[in-house]
Amino acid sequence: MTRQQSYEIEAGDFTTLGATPTEDGVNFALFSAHAERVELCLFDEEGRQEERIILPEYTNEIWHGHVRGLKPGALYGYRVYGPYDPEQGHRFNPNKLLIDPYAREIVGEVKWGQATFGYDLESDEKDLSFDESDSASSMLKCRVIDPSRLIDKPETKPGTPWHRTIFYEAHVKGMTQLHPAIPEQLRGTFEGLGHRKIVDYVKALGVSSIELLPVHYFPDDPHLLDKRLKNYWGYNTIGFFAPATRYYGPNGLAGFRDMVRAFHDAGIEVILDVVYNHTAEGNELGPTLSFKGIDNFSYYRTLPDQSRYYVNDTGTGNTVNTSHPRVLQMITDSLRYWAEVMNIDGFRFDLGTILGREPEGFDQRGGFFDAVGQDPVLSRLKLIGEPWDIGPGGYQVGGFPPGWSEWNDKYRDTMRDYWKDEDGTAGDFAARVLGSGDIYDLRGRRPWASVNFVTAHDGFTLNDLVSYDEKHNEANGEENKDGHDHNRSFNYGAEGPTDDNAINEIRERQKRNLLATLLFSHGVPMLLAGDELGRSQMGNNNGYCQDSELSWLHWRDLPDSAKKLSDFTRRLIDLRQAQPLLRRENWRDGMVIRWLNPTGGEQTEDHWQDEGSTTLGLHLLYEQPQQDAEHWSEALLLFNPHDGEVTFHLPEREDGSWAIELTTADPDASPGVVHEVADYMLQPRSLVLLRPA
Repeated sequence: MTRQQSYEIEAGDFTTLGATPTEDGVNFALFSAHAERVELCLFDEEGRQEERIILPEYTNEIWHGHVRGLKPGALYGYRVYGPYDPEQGHRFNPNKLLIDPYAREIVGEVKWGQATFGYDLESDEKDLSFDESDSASSMLKCRVIDPSRLIDKPETKPGTPWHRTIFYEAHVKGMTQLHPAIPEQLRGTFEGLGHRKIVDYVKALGVSSIELLPVHYFPDDPHLLDKRLKNYWGYNTIGFFAPATRYYGPNGLAGFRDMVRAFHDAGIEVILDVVYNHTAEGNELGPTLSFKGIDNFSYYRTLPDQSRYYVNDTGTGNTVNTSHPRVLQMITDSLRYWAEVMNIDGFRFDLGTILGREPEGFDQRGGFFDAVGQDPVLSRLKLIGEPWDIGPGGYQVGGFPPGWSEWNDKYRDTMRDYWKDEDGTAGDFAARVLGSGDIYDLRGRRPWASVNFVTAHDGFTLNDLVSYDEKHNEANGEENKDGHDHNRSFNYGAEGPTDDNAINEIRERQKRNLLATLLFSHGVPMLLAGDELGRSQMGNNNGYCQDSELSWLHWRDLPDSAKKLSDFTRRLIDLRQAQPLLRRENWRDGMVIRWLNPTGGEQTEDHWQDEGSTTLGLHLLYEQPQQDAEHWSEALLLFNPHDGEVTFHLPEREDGSWAIELTTADPDASPGVVHEVADYMLQPRSLVLLRPA
């Protein structure tokens, strides 16, 4: 229902985009290069009564106006007028209420139906047709927020050095929904994640940085709702400045800042997984929610000479046009907002290669990388790229510029193959354990350029990696056709859970092997939340739509194996943090590295070329003695992926013997046991860490 205009509007300011509170009102500014008119739509608290006000000024492609008397908390949206000409890339439809790209808070839910689409769903012309139904009652609304109210006291970020960083990839709801110590009204919320019990657990585990799956506002896809499923992971953003209200607790938006503050008080960084590569509006047949109706041709990449259709380098239907200066500005403004107002410590960029795409392809000197690299705020944050997309030349592991770290899928694949005892993996294994210098040791990049992981949200959990030969995604309603088919997994004799003690023992040992290798490798390790507790998704390797107990962490009634694995993980992390040999900071630090074969001699080219010779020793030592007596001057790692024992001749030490610090074959063994003889019997499928006695 439209009401009469009750607010006065004046020219206002075009330099600050979004809805900005002032002393006597709110300033509104919206970029649209091709619009002919823009209406600001103000709503009552129920979102039913609408007042339309024409933005009076247009400066430098910015529509703007200042509304006197309006206060923070007001609900609003936009209607944008212009040509509806999909073949030329224009999809203006003023019948559709649109979200402000700079909205700091988005409220309500999308009621999917004809009204949320700019074209007639029943028309034979599809998106070339035009729909006149009004979407206001079906659409989300924006709320005016005063960011200064979120900054109520000074706060210091942990500032963890890269070489001491350990990421812990987690989901807001997944971490909290089943935790018995979290009050019910806080489960599944930002406030629940910031609860003392969760923060204390993460701190006690020893990780430095919690990396959250997307928390920018995202809707649930209609095809999932039709199957009574939801978008659980959240990789479908429609608001780059607004937290997902589904994670709100009693304190609403302030609860997000309280959560960040709670982790910072414990010395833990908060990293956000962000999705700037595409939006929830999909392709030409998708809905009109925001960007598509504001200026489709500017915000999205369209095909040359076929502007009706979208470039789909993301595999999701559309690709955000980071080559446009205003779109690039929106992304960098968003990043600064989360860094400065919400105090976030860094970002992991989903399909990050997209951000470096220019019309001619990926360019590590593209506009986005240049903008971030010279920005005094953003360049100081932890920046992690997912260096691949499905477009031409989209695989760019090692291709990001200095200052960035990257998810290293070569590490993931090699570790999985090696511990399955695949032939011919020794050379790649050696390179990955040492920080993938073959990829990253150039232009002054450090070992921390490689973010090492064995598991992540996308794919099998650690438990399922050693429990299933095949994916089991039937619960997703896609006939088990979704998700990866080549998982490099192995079930060791039974598909899924089993009562066979021998199989379970092998699985537990393989979990320890993978975790120990990860945490003793140079580079930055990333753990998937729950792996340390043996969390299973029952063979589902694509839980994107499983907002259920299948995806949530189970904290109650943990088996003894889970508790032992958790204790073992803490022990690994403590060792890594205590010993610089295991977390190398610089490839030019004077460390001597020797790869050994079981005879005790150094690996030769013939050894590396022998595909079946995968039992290895890694001897690490510093040329100069360590100043801190607690720091080891040398260490020896032995790796045996075979299912049989291997006798390993240990290198001689001039000033003593070797002591066994840890073995995955017997995680309960006391550390520091001196090994007096030259030969060590390396147990099947095991890793051993030795130090000076």
